[in-house]
Amino acid sequence: MTIFTIDETDNITAFATAEAAAAASTMPFDLFTDQKELAELIAGWPAERLVATYNSLPGVKPVKALKDPKTAAGKIWERVEKLGQMVAPEPEAAKPEAAPTAKPKAERKPKARAEAAKGAPVKGKPSKKATPAKAAPKGKKAAKVEEASAPRGGSKTAEVIAMLQRKNGASITEIMTAMGWLRHTVRGFMAGAMKKAGYTVESFKPEGGERSYRLPK
Repeated sequence: MTIFTIDETDNITAFATAEAAAAASTMPFDLFTDQKELAELIAGWPAERLVATYNSLPGVKPVKALKDPKTAAGKIWERVEKLGQMVAPEPEAAKPEAAPTAKPKAERKPKARAEAAKGAPVKGKPSKKATPAKAAPKGKKAAKVEEASAPRGGSKTAEVIAMLQRKNGASITEIMTAMGWLRHTVRGFMAGAMKKAGYTVESFKPEGGERSYRLPK
């Protein structure tokens, strides 16, 4: 099932899994998987935001107004559904690639020993080249993640972290009120931006209370 996210700047992105969405997102986002969930999500949005979201989609002809949220949901979904079709095949595309790789190996086994001996150095050369090539970019990516993990002073991430560092943390309603977010946005922030920044957020529900979050000391 394709996962779609809408971030604070009204950008819509398609992901193959919820885990991929959380790992790639650096700011709070809302999730939806079909037109019904999208309609429920944008039901309370002002007309200006509906228009801005639709006009930000690739390949659309900009409009000045949309009749209502239901109409907007239909038009937006018609466009983003195509994005989902582009993302969904990716995991399956890897399977055909693995099959041809396995076949040549199977064909080499029955060949004469002399041919196998000739093939030995050929196998060794690519592996030596591949090892350093793959290691280099991974190191660079890791460095970028570490640099981005520190919250910027005065940012929303920094404000939320301050609330979560309190003795009893903060309830989901307190965070919604302080940040002006929806309930889905708070949950998405905890699973996405906080995890991306390297924080382990503890989720708990006090007896008789509501869902709350805090940072373990």
